[in-house]
Amino acid sequence: MRTLIRYFFRGLRLVLAPVMLLGERLSTPQQAIERSAEEQAEVDASCQQLALYQFRSCPFCIKVRKEMARLGLDIELRDAKLDPNHRLELQLGGGRVKVPCLKIAGEQGDSEWLYESDAINAWLNRRFGKTEAQSA
Repeated sequence: MRTLIRYFFRGLRLVLAPVMLLGERLSTPQQAIERSAEEQAEVDASCQQLALYQFRSCPFCIKVRKEMARLGLDIELRDAKLDPNHRLELQLGGGRVKVPCLKIAGEQGDSEWLYESDAINAWLNRRFGKTEAQSA
């Protein structure tokens, strides 16, 4: 019975994955927030210290990728499902294979591993979002 349930959910994921990816493509913001060229260069440099461990069709990962597009962030995407090296790095560095996970590299070579899509989106907005004072 357990095997039957496992195959049922695998089949369901196979059917739903293309639908979720199509939904992402159709609903991802095409226009990022506006920044000056200097501001965008600073943001791009900061993004070099970040990496998002994700699965392509994970709905929580899609949520984070959409927020990255809205904020105009070029963060490296690392697929922990298809790439065994990324999966191992996530497990060893973050302590568990759970996505989405944002790796924030520190100046001294240390890293912070941030799990949960809402926590990642909140951090990205605090770090890269525009406040009312900035947009005025």
